[in-house]
Amino acid sequence: MNIKSTSHVTVLLLIPACFVATLLFAPRAYTQDIEFRGFAENATYVRSKGVGLTKSRTTLQLELSKVWKPTGLFSEFSVSGTFRGTYDAVYDLNDDEFGKNSGRSVSFAAPGNPAFFGILATGNPATPPFPPSTNPEWAGIFPPPTLTGAIPLPGVPGGNIGANNPNEGLRLLGDDVHNFEQGGVVLAYPTRPCDIDNRGCLKDYMDDDESDLRFPEFNDDLDFIRELYLDATIAFDNGDELGFRIGRQQVVWGRTDLFRVLDVVNPVDFSRQNIYDELEDIRIPMGIVNMEYRAGASGPFEDLNFQAIWKFEDFRPNNLGQGGEPYAILGAGNFFRAMKTCWDYGCTAWNFPATDLAVEFPVGAIGIRQANLPSDQDFGFRIEGVYKGVGFSLNALRYTSQMPSLRGGIPADNPFTPPIESQFYPYSLAFDIDFPRLTMLGGSADFYIESMKSAIRVEVSYTTGEEFPNTLEERLFSESDVIRWVVGIDRPTFIPFLNKRRAFLLSWQVFGQHLQDYARARVNAQGIPTVADVGMVDWKDNFTTTFLFQGNYLNDRLTPQILSAWDFRAGSGAIVPSIDWKISNSWRLTLAFNMKIGEGAKGFDDDRAANPYPPFTCAPPLAAAGSPLCGTAFSSLGASGYEPLGRFRAGPFGMAINEDEYQLTLRYRF
Repeated sequence: MNIKSTSHVTVLLLIPACFVATLLFAPRAYTQDIEFRGFAENATYVRSKGVGLTKSRTTLQLELSKVWKPTGLFSEFSVSGTFRGTYDAVYDLNDDEFGKNSGRSVSFAAPGNPAFFGILATGNPATPPFPPSTNPEWAGIFPPPTLTGAIPLPGVPGGNIGANNPNEGLRLLGDDVHNFEQGGVVLAYPTRPCDIDNRGCLKDYMDDDESDLRFPEFNDDLDFIRELYLDATIAFDNGDELGFRIGRQQVVWGRTDLFRVLDVVNPVDFSRQNIYDELEDIRIPMGIVNMEYRAGASGPFEDLNFQAIWKFEDFRPNNLGQGGEPYAILGAGNFFRAMKTCWDYGCTAWNFPATDLAVEFPVGAIGIRQANLPSDQDFGFRIEGVYKGVGFSLNALRYTSQMPSLRGGIPADNPFTPPIESQFYPYSLAFDIDFPRLTMLGGSADFYIESMKSAIRVEVSYTTGEEFPNTLEERLFSESDVIRWVVGIDRPTFIPFLNKRRAFLLSWQVFGQHLQDYARARVNAQGIPTVADVGMVDWKDNFTTTFLFQGNYLNDRLTPQILSAWDFRAGSGAIVPSIDWKISNSWRLTLAFNMKIGEGAKGFDDDRAANPYPPFTCAPPLAAAGSPLCGTAFSSLGASGYEPLGRFRAGPFGMAINEDEYQLTLRYRF
């Protein structure tokens, strides 16, 4: 990875500069001693189904603060920092599964091919074989191959092993989730770190080398600086205050757990453990100017504050985990790496463009060309207060999407013709990764209902500019405004037969998402009837619920809990029972079992049955009938499979259906 600008250095230089300025304004300031605290922790996770160790993460975190009590312009002034270093030994201890020796040779098997019987020619165990009765590479559809560098198919004529693209260090997309009975467009992706195998690595986005994976905080983004900011307060005679927090920090706007409705200021590192880690640990702190005017009790409000933020550090997307990592949410990083390999080297795709065919595509025909990281900066405004006992906020944020969008319509090659055309082909699988600009408006409230003896939390947001895969569109994506909301209820409840002295915490949440500009049909864009739904892969309306049951024993030193979550549309969820034992004031042990339940993989239209290169890719029934439609491009006719778009319908739980884990965490706080 390369440093993209000087903004990370600016984060460091800003702190001493402001400190010097403060001393000029407050020459009679006195100081308190620096306060140090922190912890050392080891988290060891083991996944079932033969995967083995998925995490052996040792963390050292140091938190410090220093307070000044000046008598000049500022009534309060302090500097705080949080520094974290991590070593994840899974890339050394289980490098056959994740690391420099991961992956294997792959094949799209057919009778007569040794891989069909479960063993490759090399003698290594094969990926689960496919059942087609025949597996011709071209079957009269493509002209004779002249490619070099495409991943070959063992037992299939015409393949060429390229020196830069050998059939090794690979896995098949989705092989950890399903058995390819509804394969769709199945591709191979490289699994090894980018300094060992750079195939499929996206510059400045998903290009971590082995050191980056082992020591994730010690990178060009200086992520070992979790937080480093100064706080300064100016007090006015009427009791109002103007506060400044400047530096790398987390800005928390949300009132609920797990779901990010309003809490979208900081990106999130899902590569630590998908969605299951605490947000406090997986938010990516950013360089932000955070200014807050605290008006206190004002008019009808018991409390009223105004906040403005400006994010001056370089844009950072969510870390989804790159291909080959133990945690790659939705398998998106695996898919991106497979598609980038296709663009750079050419690739073999199974079950494309017609059932039971495995074909090779040349360089620059299908895949992901590049990731375009923007340079825009984010800014937002919030009003927060209390009115008649109800805490509320009104939020507005103009920001760059932290989730990637696949935008088709880039110049690409037609694999059926000898020249390299480098032009736009409607409905072709050629993409750039982009991050659109979004506007989010929303609000939140929390209040207590005495009759229910429950605290209620509500958040709602309206976001414009988001982009979603859409196989009805020529560029295979479209925009939609999105409404998101979440309601949470917390209730302490006595359950005498479990504990007569302490109440249990019952916490329930339900999260909803609605796409305003939804597109789904049983006819394609040209009005041709389709065999299945086409259009947007996401659901028009979806709901996810969570429930937490938590108790306390032994003077609150032993805390058992059960956390469950269920995605209604995906038909999948997770149940996580755990026991947290505070052995002493310093030592803490947590044992958990994270198990997934439900349907798992989902299928959806995969654009296989589109006609991006007329007449070569016209659907066989139309071609046999001599239909005039074959002479023009048309959108998908609805051939569906698990890959690649089904992952978005399965959601984080469905795509992790085989990721049951035993988890042990030991922490020493000092």
